[in-house]
Amino acid sequence: MNETDCIRRARQGDAEAIRDLYRRYAPRVHAVVRRLAGDDALAEDWAQEAWVRAFRALPKFRGDARFSTWLHRIAVNSALHGRRWRERRVAHEVALPVTERSDRSDPVALRIALQRALDVLPEGMRQIIVLHDVEGYTHEEIGDLLGIAAGTSKSQLFKARARLREMLRPMREPVRGEEVCHI
Repeated sequence: MNETDCIRRARQGDAEAIRDLYRRYAPRVHAVVRRLAGDDALAEDWAQEAWVRAFRALPKFRGDARFSTWLHRIAVNSALHGRRWRERRVAHEVALPVTERSDRSDPVALRIALQRALDVLPEGMRQIIVLHDVEGYTHEEIGDLLGIAAGTSKSQLFKARARLREMLRPMREPVRGEEVCHI
């Protein structure tokens, strides 16, 4: 069944069409929410919330944008809403990164190090770097989503990239008297 028919049938409550839409887009929804959540358990909860919101809003889907774009926006908004809700109710503690030596030429080790570094970035920096560098939002769109100025988004992105560079800096020999901590 093509996407248009699937959406039309899902809007009418067809369970098979709803399952088909979920199968098609669940990996993408989970991926964007996971990057914003920084935690697998939160990502599961927020992705589920995104799907609930999407299926409730499906009758209002006009087709002005692609379905995937519409769903992506719902997923991002659900994750941001979940983050705000969590911050209001739970004291937010950031765990210190686990230090380990690894070969940065290994793509798996680099991916793990990058995910760990993203997980310990301050929330505002992580949101901006994920929305801009990973998801491709402009600074103006990020400003609208987060309720900040585009200039603030640019500044936070610059700071986030600098912090990530520092955390992911390749291992090097310390200068005499200098200590080097590695992720």
